[in-house]
Amino acid sequence: MTLDAARELAAATLPDGRELTVRLATLADADVALALMHAAFTARPVVGAQPEALTDDLASVRARMEHGTGYLAFVDAEPAGLVMTARQHGAMRLGRVGVLPEFREQGVASFVVEVVLEHLATTGATDVHLLARKEFPKIQAWWGRHGFAPSGDEGNCIVMSRSLPVAVEVPDADAMRSLGTRLAGVLRAGDLVIATGDLGAGKTTLTQGIGAGLGVAGPVISPTFVLSRVHPSLGSGPALVHVDAYRLGSFAELEDIDLEASLDRSVTLVEWGAGVAEGLADDRLDIDIRRGIDPDDDTRWVFLTGVGERWTRDELAAVASGATGEEEA
Repeated sequence: MTLDAARELAAATLPDGRELTVRLATLADADVALALMHAAFTARPVVGAQPEALTDDLASVRARMEHGTGYLAFVDAEPAGLVMTARQHGAMRLGRVGVLPEFREQGVASFVVEVVLEHLATTGATDVHLLARKEFPKIQAWWGRHGFAPSGDEGNCIVMSRSLPVAVEVPDADAMRSLGTRLAGVLRAGDLVIATGDLGAGKTTLTQGIGAGLGVAGPVISPTFVLSRVHPSLGSGPALVHVDAYRLGSFAELEDIDLEASLDRSVTLVEWGAGVAEGLADDRLDIDIRRGIDPDDDTRWVFLTGVGERWTRDELAAVASGATGEEEA
């Protein structure tokens, strides 16, 4: 996935080769958004009251866009889905989340939500919530898989909430290594770090900074062909176990490397580990690196998400602030 601060936020390729893009909506897109909304919500099973989205008209959609932000998804330039956001009760609220029936079960909804959450993080938002109707437990479970948890009731809906990742804007490779060095300052033996991002996004560069900050033996290079390298500490700190899971298709294959033997006494960083390495520990630090759409721009966005009780958002925000020399992105 690519991320950009411009109106077109992100692009990806679907398994069938079609291009999926997400961009910010403008008032001129209100008619497209309305058509998407009605088509997406009409296709849902009828349970209980009619979805509120089906009562929207062009004027109400424009009002929502004026008081919040709209996101539109396209598959090969054909409208495919939308999300609308607004600030309510001190947090960002997602609403009108819908994907046309012909684009479901293809990862479109997950991609759009991921883009929206990361874009909100770049604007400085820290928390987000949404309403999930009680009659649709499968929808609640879907949001649960995207990090949302029940936090209250509102009418016939469950309020589901989650904190947003800490976003760090990284202008070049030196800044990426500096971020890694700062992260090393809060890492300790037993920590699991899962780093994801496109080829050339900067995962190994970040790991080099972590290795330097931990004070381990180098050089730290991508272990693509050996799958893992152990970099022992040159002092009294933990070793760095650097893993490349690009060629691994499952957790079972990762287990063959026998990382559990060193997990408790090392910092274990797994590149390409999303969907593969989560079973190594209950707590982990997820690092997602996004490059810009412009190939001539070296700027990256790095998103830090702590999973489990080991990590606090405040701790990661402090690292981000120190890495950029500015306040939290």
